[in-house]
Amino acid sequence: MPGAGMTEDTAADLPAAELHAVVRGEPLQELPRDLYIPPDALEVFLETFEGPLDLLLYLIRRQNLDILDIPIASITSQYMEYVEVMKELRLELAAEYLVMAAMLAEIKSRMLLPSPVVAEDDEHDPRAELVRRLQEYERYKRAGQALDELPRVNRDVHVARAVAPDAEVSRRPPQVHLRDLLAALGDVMARAEMFSHHHVQKEALSVRERMSRTLEQLDSEGFTDFATLLRPEEGRAGVVVGFLAILELIKASLIELVQAEPFAPIYLRARA
Repeated sequence: MPGAGMTEDTAADLPAAELHAVVRGEPLQELPRDLYIPPDALEVFLETFEGPLDLLLYLIRRQNLDILDIPIASITSQYMEYVEVMKELRLELAAEYLVMAAMLAEIKSRMLLPSPVVAEDDEHDPRAELVRRLQEYERYKRAGQALDELPRVNRDVHVARAVAPDAEVSRRPPQVHLRDLLAALGDVMARAEMFSHHHVQKEALSVRERMSRTLEQLDSEGFTDFATLLRPEEGRAGVVVGFLAILELIKASLIELVQAEPFAPIYLRARA
């Protein structure tokens, strides 16, 4: 049985009489002569096996044996090697293992002795009780391992606790000056100008068309008042177009313009 810092394979490979401990991976076969150990100072913790059933189960699984058909002679021999190792370390810790060794020896002897001829229903395998205990122990061991793998509070999982301080949330209104508002308004207006559309439309009034209409209204024999040729109902654009048409006709020498005195009414007539 390996002790603290000892592996199963290391303990199995070394003779029981020569093995004392393993220090930094190296077996220590001789104790220092000047080493003083008080009677109750040495404690050996069996961390690898938790009992004789655990040791038997390890020996069976290591050799891929069938738990329902245990070779008692081979298993008993290997088991006794581990018991001898434990006896060298601490006799008190090997007491329960000695009980299992006695049981294995009994089963071995019963299997070696010739059995009387009885009916098949009365046949009893000496290993049956041991197999039942091993199977039951294996089930409990697997269940314990499954429980141990679950996360535990304060070991694998820590509960977070945080108490929020009492604080009143107060929101202060932002301090905005008038110049900031005007600057923001200017930015908005500038962006609005980017979305304005300029539509080019055809001019509704034509100077050449108005020249033709003016010639139709004038007569070469009589004069026509200048004010009657303009159309105030067409608005400013209509008056300007009418005036430009008259100027173009005068420039082309198609009409005559007459005024008796300054600030007197102006009359027009077509040239003959």
